[in-house]
Amino acid sequence: MSISDRTEFDEWLASMVSQHGEFTVLVVLTEVGERSVVPLCSTYFHVIGDEVEWNDITTMFAGSGQNWTGAAFFPTKAAAGGPVDNPTARLRLTELEAKVTQDRMILNDGHFFDTLGRRIKIEPLADA
Repeated sequence: MSISDRTEFDEWLASMVSQHGEFTVLVVLTEVGERSVVPLCSTYFHVIGDEVEWNDITTMFAGSGQNWTGAAFFPTKAAAGGPVDNPTARLRLTELEAKVTQDRMILNDGHFFDTLGRRIKIEPLADA
C-alpha cells in the first residue's frame, strides 16, 4: 500500500503500535444516523503488529452481519503491558458496552472511524 492509500485508521494503528507495542482493542460497531448513534455489536482483538490495514478490519467486521457505519476502538493493555487475556477482555468489553448504552458520547473517548477509515466524532444534540 502506498502512503497515499493509507487511511486515518492505518495511521492511528501504526502510531499505537510504535508507541505501545502489543495491546488489545475493544471495538463497538455502530449505526450513525443524522441524529442518532445506535450500538450494534462489539468485539475485541489483539494487536501484535501494524501489518493489518483498514480493508482487513472491514472484512473482519463484515462477518458480524451488521450494517455498521461507525467503529469505535478502545485500546487496553494488561497491567504488565501487552494484550490482556481473553476473560479480562470480555469483562472490559461488557463494562464498555454498559457505558455506551448509558451515554453514547463515551464513543468519543475511543478512536472512532467511519466505514472509509476516517476519524469521526459525535456531537451532542442541541435542544430543540
